Amino acid sequence: MDITLENIIDSGDSSIYDVRSKAPGASGALPLTAEMLLSRPSGDLFGWAMNAGMGWAPEEMGGKEILILSTHGGVRNPDGSAVALGYHTGHWEVGLLVQAAAHELKALKAVPFAGACTDPCDGRTNGTTGMFDSLAYRNDAATVFRRLIRSLPTRSGVIGVATCDKGLPAMMMALAAMHDLPCVLVPGGVTLQAENGEDAGRVQSVGARFAHQQITLEYAAENLCHACATPGGGCQFLGTAATSQVVGEALGLSLTHSALSPSGHPIWLDLARRSARAIMALESRNLTMRNILTDASIRNAMVVHAAFGGSTNLILHLPAIAHAAKLQRPKVEDWTQVNRQVPRLVDVLPNGPSMHPTIQVFLAGGVPEVMLHLRRAGLLELGVLTASGETLGEMLDWWEQSERRERLRRVLRERDGIDPDHVIMDPDSATKRGLTSTVTFPLGNLAPGGSVIKSTAIDPSVVDADGVYRKTGAARVFRSEVDAIAAIKDPGSKGIKPGDIVVLICRGPMGSGMEEIFQVTSALRYLDFGKQVALLTDARFSGVSTGACIGHVTPEALAGGPIGKVLDGDMIEIVIDRVKLEGSVNLVGVAGKVSGVEAGTRLLAQRPLRPDLAPDPRLPDDSRLWAALQNASGGTWAGCVYDVDLIVEALAAGCAAKKEKNE
Repeated sequence: MDITLENIIDSGDSSIYDVRSKAPGASGALPLTAEMLLSRPSGDLFGWAMNAGMGWAPEEMGGKEILILSTHGGVRNPDGSAVALGYHTGHWEVGLLVQAAAHELKALKAVPFAGACTDPCDGRTNGTTGMFDSLAYRNDAATVFRRLIRSLPTRSGVIGVATCDKGLPAMMMALAAMHDLPCVLVPGGVTLQAENGEDAGRVQSVGARFAHQQITLEYAAENLCHACATPGGGCQFLGTAATSQVVGEALGLSLTHSALSPSGHPIWLDLARRSARAIMALESRNLTMRNILTDASIRNAMVVHAAFGGSTNLILHLPAIAHAAKLQRPKVEDWTQVNRQVPRLVDVLPNGPSMHPTIQVFLAGGVPEVMLHLRRAGLLELGVLTASGETLGEMLDWWEQSERRERLRRVLRERDGIDPDHVIMDPDSATKRGLTSTVTFPLGNLAPGGSVIKSTAIDPSVVDADGVYRKTGAARVFRSEVDAIAAIKDPGSKGIKPGDIVVLICRGPMGSGMEEIFQVTSALRYLDFGKQVALLTDARFSGVSTGACIGHVTPEALAGGPIGKVLDGDMIEIVIDRVKLEGSVNLVGVAGKVSGVEAGTRLLAQRPLRPDLAPDPRLPDDSRLWAALQNASGGTWAGCVYDVDLIVEALAAGCAAKKEKNE
């Protein structure tokens, strides 16, 4: 249809003029009592009036009110076809989980409410200015979820349904803050991998591979079309979305064996129904978040994260969840200690070695199967409570003997021809297969405040026989991801070459909202020469990033960090010990000449910051505000949170100093 002014102002449909000014309202009467009229707030009473107006039967008003919050996005027809797309597959189907939970709650004589705050997609915003809002969104969404919970004053419990990189951590932060409420987390599951074609991580590098003539245009078009093989769920790899699901279950927020379930399947919908029963059971026993989230459960989550080989973004998110729960926030020293104690046991995309998709990890037993190995090793606190209302130890006893475990592991063997014990391994088998501990936190004259690398995901072919990655190379410095990816795609003389060390600065919180740079790391992962290139940045990484990529460099360039003094041609030395989990990143020379760490340290002390350091001019004010507030609250290693007391203190000190200056 041609759009004209005439059909904008008049649709030609005469039925629109059949307008009523009154309606009969709901039939019957509300089950009020004199005591309610005398003592209850007017909002409670009018709330029942609105419930009746929305169609809830008056005689069923007295049940426990349970709020279901989700990150649902998009509009679907009843048959699942799209009316309006969501931002991503991760929230496309979660409305079905909300619906299943609500039906179960109604059957249990409860009164379900539902609300939503949808979430963006890091995959969709990679390489764009949309990424400037990504990490900042997490705090905003957590605030919205908390406000929505408090805005239903009559709620008796909360179910949170979320799937992906920022929406799920935000939901966990919000639930963790509800100290005196029972809450249950329902993870949104995963999408399936295409029967033929690339996974959703590898396929994001098609642009770089096409630029280097590794693939054809037709190959890229076909694989991009197939990569998200089912309409719902988080990506098929153990990125930030999947790791957050794993961590949520490890914390006890969700039911046993809930993380990584296949979106849209009956077993996935069943989880929502059982979670509805669980919230009612917790409410009846007066078990709240204060009982479930403890310092011990935070440590369990760190242990499980290490055993899975999880995303480095959880080093930002788990402290934020702990902060919301008013618990001790894990520090770098705590992460290092855990990773030195805990072996990686899971063979999963993107860490390898065999690259099983997350659905196969679910079928192999998921979180509780990994926990069985960790329990045998004495690495878990078994007395913590879980969303079931029972202790972790009791739930692991159930899992070990359960029909669910036996039947799903059999499905993996018989349908996919994969031995579950080759996906989730005991420590001895994992060591024999070459799996190493997950993360290392390098220090050095370029990262005096620390940095992070998923050391387990460095290509083994560039690691020395003693388990140490060593590289000395010339710096190629970039101030924007756009320029960095252009150089990586450039096959000519100005492009990135084997042996280079890419230094990407001004991409921390102050520069770009601490954007994720998977466009760069995926290109290096899947280009033929990429494993011969290292990356050093004050940005963060996608959970699916691998290789010799060092991020979260602190202080960031715009905070005066020495990384902001690096020039093209400077010689940088990187040493990552994957056995001892120790690492260093140092300036060791200039112009192709290596002079050593001490000489490099002296040079940095004398050298001024680069004159071209500046925030990205496109950084929105919203994200600038986020950067300032999280910096006042302790910065990235403290979880990029809003610590209200510290912010108020900093504002008061600033106002006092400004007043004194003006007097």
